[in-house]
Amino acid sequence: MSGNLDWSRLTPDSSKPVDLRTNQAHSARVYDYMLGGKDNFAADRKVAEEVIAVAPYLTTSVRANRNFMVRVARYLAAEQGISQFLDIGTGLPTSPNLHEVVQEVNPEARIVYIDNDPIVLQHARALLVGTPTGRTTYIDADIRDPQGILSAAETQETLDLSKPVALCLIAILHFIADEQEAHDIVDELMRPLAPGSALALSTIAIDGAPERVTSAVAAFNQRGIASKTRTRAEVDLFFEGLELVPPGATPVHHWHPDDEARSLKDNEVSMYGGIGIKR
Repeated sequence: MSGNLDWSRLTPDSSKPVDLRTNQAHSARVYDYMLGGKDNFAADRKVAEEVIAVAPYLTTSVRANRNFMVRVARYLAAEQGISQFLDIGTGLPTSPNLHEVVQEVNPEARIVYIDNDPIVLQHARALLVGTPTGRTTYIDADIRDPQGILSAAETQETLDLSKPVALCLIAILHFIADEQEAHDIVDELMRPLAPGSALALSTIAIDGAPERVTSAVAAFNQRGIASKTRTRAEVDLFFEGLELVPPGATPVHHWHPDDEARSLKDNEVSMYGGIGIKR
């Protein structure tokens, strides 16, 4: 169970052509474009620019969310002492990636990344490389199949579920439109995790600027990227039964802010997030 990324698991079956769907916008690549990345295509850029025209604040919001992920990952590794991470909805590699953050704290940390964009799969082989003493692997899977994720060979070989695991659902739950389904997914993923495990999530919340956020989400929905908003109270419900880390579920730039986060205005950020600990 030692070593780096398992290259063999990331190599697509050469007998099965991989459809990269470059003519269809994908949330991971739209997000990459808004972060200033280059791993996107014309369809992604078109959607991103059209939505930014409706909601110019979005580029700031997605960067605030990325910074939140970095602070959360560092907190979980350094303050909670968690060395195992299950990150669903990984997105395209953007440094610092989660494994870079946590393995800087603990070089033996082990990370399983999950996404369902074939472009992410292609980049995972080249970019998601961990420390020699830790392990980083990638699964091409969908959040809607929690049992498939938990039972996958990559998960079983990389993580010890009898010890604490950080389940990271950063900017992914707003793509699950049905509220019951979203809660069922979170519950199924958390249920087998050991006491001391953590749920870290962020999702679109409407409270800060309802009209602006509603317009942005509507613009995404009209362009084939289905997403939904939640209230602060609805975000809180995902942490039910867990011990919330102060300050609880909050706009992501208010969660243990660094200088970059402190510089942001509330009406520039539509993501709420937090951490809950399983006891």
